[in-house]
Amino acid sequence: FFMENQKITDESEKGYSSQQRSIMKVAIVGVGNILLKDEGIGVKVVKELENEFSFPSDVALIDGGTAGHHLINMISDFDVLIVVDAVQGGEPPGTIYKYAFDQIPIEVHTHLTVHQVGVLEALNQVKLLGKEQKITFIGIEPQDISPWGMELTPVIADKIPKLITLVLEELKECGMASCRVVPKTEHN
Repeated sequence: FFMENQKITDESEKGYSSQQRSIMKVAIVGVGNILLKDEGIGVKVVKELENEFSFPSDVALIDGGTAGHHLINMISDFDVLIVVDAVQGGEPPGTIYKYAFDQIPIEVHTHLTVHQVGVLEALNQVKLLGKEQKITFIGIEPQDISPWGMELTPVIADKIPKLITLVLEELKECGMASCRVVPKTEHN
């Protein structure tokens, strides 16, 4: 289920002027370790978006893998970041979370993996460099992050369409009305 109490509701964050949209650069960043089963969900969502949709040139898909703090160079030029990852928030597996970066609850901070700590550090470093970014974190509670398995558990794999929908909705909420996302099957 979607954590409604964590849904971003601040209307001021959603809209951008047409001038801002014309120069806005958006990155959809999937992070996680694909060798740890459900831990790789962020990377797999980005790969699915890459395989199934076409995006305009001002929207980048980034496989952040386990780059952690090395993400700084990959993300610092973007105005909007949509980060997708597995999140251990203490809820049942398959629970989907959506947070503005500055609203990530402390209980999520205490359950972070090493790469997630690095991601948060990278996001904070970019902020310290003076770059204003709108950052949305979309996560899912993993079922199994045990070592050495590249397959997602069924409960997590079944949530990929919902995660993709949330990413696409976030693009629209960012005021990316000019951002027409086209399923690749429409091109054939």
